[in-house]
Parts: sequence; C-alpha cells; structure tokens
Amino acid sequence: MSKQETLLCRCEDITREQIRACIAEGYQTIDEIKRITRAGMGPCQGRTCRMLIAQEISACLNIPIEEVLMPAFRPPVKPLSMGILADAYEEKEAEQ
Repeated sequence: MSKQETLLCRCEDITREQIRACIAEGYQTIDEIKRITRAGMGPCQGRTCRMLIAQEISACLNIPIEEVLMPAFRPPVKPLSMGILADAYEEKEAEQ
C-alpha cells in the first residue's frame, strides 16, 4: 500500500489521495471535504479522521494547523445507545 492509499477516514474508506484531490480542487476546510467525500460522517463522527484531514489541509496549503477551520459539532457529541434513549422516554411517560 502506498502512502497515497493510506486510509484517513476508516469509517467511510476515504484515502489520503482522495483528500488531497479535494484540496487540489480548491476545498480548504474540513466541512467542505466532508460534504464532498463523507469523511467524518461515519460511526466515529470524525473523532479518528478530523485531525488527520486537518494535517493534510495544513501541509497542502502550507498554513499552520491552528489556522485550519475546524468543523462545528452538533449534539449529541457522543453516540447514544437506543437503550439510553428508550429509558429516557419511559421515564418521561411514567411522569405523565
């Protein structure tokens, strides 16, 4: 496996080559790349690949990683099991 074939987003099977192609096309933020490739939209919600993509943007655009715009986080920040949601629903029903 070459360095370009390295998976940056394991959940969505997105390679370094695909991320770099997006950057070459003019996409400069993690959110833009996410919309084009789905990187960061898998079960981990970008916890694994977010910083890897930021590093690629930083390297390709020759900017400090601190200047890479990080994506907005939307609740729930952590995945919730259906059991937790069901328990909360049952508790609310019992109160009524």
